[in-house]
Amino acid sequence: MSIELLNPPGMPKPLAPYSTATKAGNTIYVSGILALGIDGKTVGAGDVRMQTKHVIETIATILKSAGATLSDVAFNTIIVKDMGDYAAVNEVYREYFGAHPPARYCIAAQLVRDEFLVEIASIAHIANS
Repeated sequence: MSIELLNPPGMPKPLAPYSTATKAGNTIYVSGILALGIDGKTVGAGDVRMQTKHVIETIATILKSAGATLSDVAFNTIIVKDMGDYAAVNEVYREYFGAHPPARYCIAAQLVRDEFLVEIASIAHIANS
């Protein structure tokens, strides 16, 4: 099986040596997405809700480039800088995944830049590719 590297136009350059996403067969693996604008600057500094929204919308854009949508997401990994933001992240997350939320886990950890408050990585499965 070949692996297709997904680096859709309009995405910020990755901060390290990785692809924004990869597609292997019917599965799409989206790297940990941060609140990073195309200009490389942080989106929503100090606002975890805005950062969460930006991250999920970025994931949706990446999935669209591979022929998938958020409804195809089977699993999310969520990393928050501070578990005190857990409820706020869930409020925004519910707006996007509320009816049929995928499996997931959430941990607190230091992120690559101090101003980043949330990071989400996704695995999506599309029925026909």
